[in-house]
Amino acid sequence: MNYEALAKPEVRTQPVYEPGKPIEEVARELGLDPAEIIKLASNENALGASPMGVAAARQALGHAELYPDGGCYALRSKLGEKWGLAPTQFVIGNGSNEIIELLGHAFLRPGDEVVMGNPAFVVYKLVTLLFGATPIEVPLVEHKHDLRQLAAAVTPRTRMVFVPSPNNPTGTANTETDLLAFARSMPEHVVTVFDEAYAEYLDSAPDLRPLISEGGKVICLRTFSKIYGLAALRVGYGYASAELVALLNRVRQPFNINAIAQAAAVAALDDEEFLVHCRTENQAGLKQLIKGFRALGLEYVPSVANFILVRVGGGAKVFNALQRQGVIVRPLRPYGMPEWLRVTVGTREQNARLLGALPEAMAGA
Repeated sequence: MNYEALAKPEVRTQPVYEPGKPIEEVARELGLDPAEIIKLASNENALGASPMGVAAARQALGHAELYPDGGCYALRSKLGEKWGLAPTQFVIGNGSNEIIELLGHAFLRPGDEVVMGNPAFVVYKLVTLLFGATPIEVPLVEHKHDLRQLAAAVTPRTRMVFVPSPNNPTGTANTETDLLAFARSMPEHVVTVFDEAYAEYLDSAPDLRPLISEGGKVICLRTFSKIYGLAALRVGYGYASAELVALLNRVRQPFNINAIAQAAAVAALDDEEFLVHCRTENQAGLKQLIKGFRALGLEYVPSVANFILVRVGGGAKVFNALQRQGVIVRPLRPYGMPEWLRVTVGTREQNARLLGALPEAMAGA
């Protein structure tokens, strides 16, 4: 009897997440100089990491022999100050991905349903399947979540509904008014999960805290991987009622956040100048890319995040052709959009290089 025969059925059929290709792998495959490759595939911050976060991480390495604070006290306290909530209302995860998995541990059983948009962040579906639940995927309308259709898909079997705003991979967002109304319309047996991974790129992000104070079954997710530029350290958080957080902490592994990541995240929360700079540069980068796409006659989806979708025809072929020129982007066939690429907003120089490489890549595709 082999290992697969011993494994749980949901593990044997579980899809595998496909991350964006790292620079080193592309360099090895194509015989390119890693220093000449640009990566615009994984929605990383092209401007780097929060300087205050990096400085704190370096200092924390001086005590690498010690276990981290298993309760993330300093980080939860700092988040409480930032949000005007109690420290007990925050759960810290190894990236916000882990919190999505914790929600599965706490609430999903075989036969349950989880409502989500399509396309949206694929981890919602992966976690749903992992726990034997059924993903109910609602098509986007004009690349944006239609909250009325999402609400109409909720049944007595629904246990969770995911609402990312801005949405990955489309970069579209819903208004605060619509998000609040949607959550208030949910029945008592549904936990609404708002994924705000890219919210800091908005000039004015929706404030969903009233839902928590009203007693709604809601959790909001944020991450330090995007605008704070700390993707390598893997730290995210959720804010919700203390009761919901306590449940998630029951299924959270001890010491899930290393001390270096905790120190960097605490310091990064004070790095407001860096955040404003990144937001401003990202908006300029989006305008640069849109202008370039228009000049090339390419369809795109207006975005408010740090990435943008562009329709290039044969997405996989253009993706491969761009890689041969040392430009890594993200093909969207896994999201059911084979003619599209997702492009992370880079520096001005990186954006210009992508736009310069596209005509040759499309001609050869």
